[in-house]
Amino acid sequence: MTFSIVAFDPDSGSWGIAVASKFLAVGAVVPWGRAGAGAVATQAAANLSYGPSGLDLLADGLPADQVVAKLTNADDEREHRQVGIVDAQGQGATFTGGSSLDWAGGQAGDGYAIQGNILAGPPVVAAMADAWKASVGEAFERRLLSALAAGDHAGGDRRGRQSAALRVWREGAAYGGVLDTAIDLRADDHPAPIDELGRLLDVLGHEVGGGGLGLT
Repeated sequence: MTFSIVAFDPDSGSWGIAVASKFLAVGAVVPWGRAGAGAVATQAAANLSYGPSGLDLLADGLPADQVVAKLTNADDEREHRQVGIVDAQGQGATFTGGSSLDWAGGQAGDGYAIQGNILAGPPVVAAMADAWKASVGEAFERRLLSALAAGDHAGGDRRGRQSAALRVWREGAAYGGVLDTAIDLRADDHPAPIDELGRLLDVLGHEVGGGGLGLT
């Protein structure tokens, strides 16, 4: 019931995740990241420990495919899990357990991992990958959102729409320069959550451009 893209932007040194689902507040469950380490999307019958455990393994220098193997090999319920990971070097890896609800699958490559379950079909993942590759040169967060929107236009979650999230991590990017969360936008319960993310991203751009994020 969820589709996501995990990605790395070498130009800005950022890791990010965009995710959508027919599930309340998907942004509270699926996306995990840490600047300098990588990013993890845990979904399907999500094992939330994949997030912090995966980031620790990535921070230790393990590549994405080995992190996927360690997480899933230690999980007796792995056939119900789905996970996508991009490591510190930008290499992507994805895993879909054989008992994930149809249609489920993923695709990974240099700089990205895309995965989804309970989808309209394989064209959802293919459309996301095509959109990601076609958007080289655009702002990282816009590329993530474009890939998510492409998956939605290809059929997305076959049960419908409810929530979406966009998160980006970059060293020292948070307010005050102490933490590494650059963007954390969520539409937790919305009839058009991906469109709402786009609207929020536009607002964020205006606020930053106008100096409106200097005080809370």
